[in-house]
Amino acid sequence: MALKKLPSSLAVIFLILFAFPAQAELSAFISGSYQHIVAANAKQPFMLVVWSVNCPSCLKEMALLSDIHKSRPELKIIMLAADEPSETEQIKQILQKKQLLGLENWAYADENTQKLQFEIDPAWYGELPRTYFFNNTHQRTGVSGTLSAADYEEVLTKILE
Repeated sequence: MALKKLPSSLAVIFLILFAFPAQAELSAFISGSYQHIVAANAKQPFMLVVWSVNCPSCLKEMALLSDIHKSRPELKIIMLAADEPSETEQIKQILQKKQLLGLENWAYADENTQKLQFEIDPAWYGELPRTYFFNNTHQRTGVSGTLSAADYEEVLTKILE
């Protein structure tokens, strides 16, 4: 009898999984979060991409980031939305539209965004997009501005060696 119920149960599961759009999970980026991210990813290369809902270059680059994620699943990509906490719903919508929900996603959760920016990099002036590449010994390279596929390939080849 349990087998007769199985097809209808599978249909319900299918509807739940595919009929409703996935919700973006955003971790709250507060003071100390940057250090947490670095410590949690010890001894593995990763990429931290800082972006904003108000940055056209950031939004344009997201398609390329999605492609990189698909072609290099071994590379951890962490997205950080550097927006006011009031932008949370828009951040989630953009991540869903750009197919970046499968990544680790963070968003500023402190009104003092300059303090958070300083914790990430005291030498960074806030220009976006800003991408940090960490190799497996956590030597960090920060790059401001839009990167091409060739730029990403060059840096990723170095950090994944």
